[in-house]
Amino acid sequence: MPLKSKQPRIEPLTPPYGEEAKEALELLGHSPIQLFRVWARRPDLARSIAGWGSYYFSRQSALTLRQRELVIDRTTALCGADYEWAVHVAAFAEKAELDAEQLASLTRGRPADACWNSADCAVLEAVDELHSTSDLTDDTWTRLVAVAGEYAALDLVLVCGWYHAISFAVRALRLPLEPGTEPISAH
Repeated sequence: MPLKSKQPRIEPLTPPYGEEAKEALELLGHSPIQLFRVWARRPDLARSIAGWGSYYFSRQSALTLRQRELVIDRTTALCGADYEWAVHVAAFAEKAELDAEQLASLTRGRPADACWNSADCAVLEAVDELHSTSDLTDDTWTRLVAVAGEYAALDLVLVCGWYHAISFAVRALRLPLEPGTEPISAH
């Protein structure tokens, strides 16, 4: 197997930022993590991504914060995207009330693990099925809609797909972990 480079393939911007990059980073609404600083190399890209992200992170989504983080954490774990997993766990695990047992289950467990309630299980089953088949069976869809509603089910499909794309990007870019975060294997 060929060795993977350990250096980022596109270096994140470093301060001082140009005016366009600074404006793009401000739109992303978070501290300028490495991924955002790579996107800010192309301010139009960063602005477009900020629009997509603002829907899911400004409470407009039909998903609850917990559901959103279950989708993101499970998707990034299944994709082996240490960088994105670590960023989300550090920023949102406590807010989403995810405990150590649940974080471990997200990395190597199953939706049927005893640490999940029926609503969490339905969300995780949908994520796993989307990851493995790029589709949802009627039964999985019905269980998901029963616990989350149709709009949240649609949002789940879109967030899951988006975080596949983010996982592809952070892995292909070879971004190292942000300071103070832990890889998937630490859970």
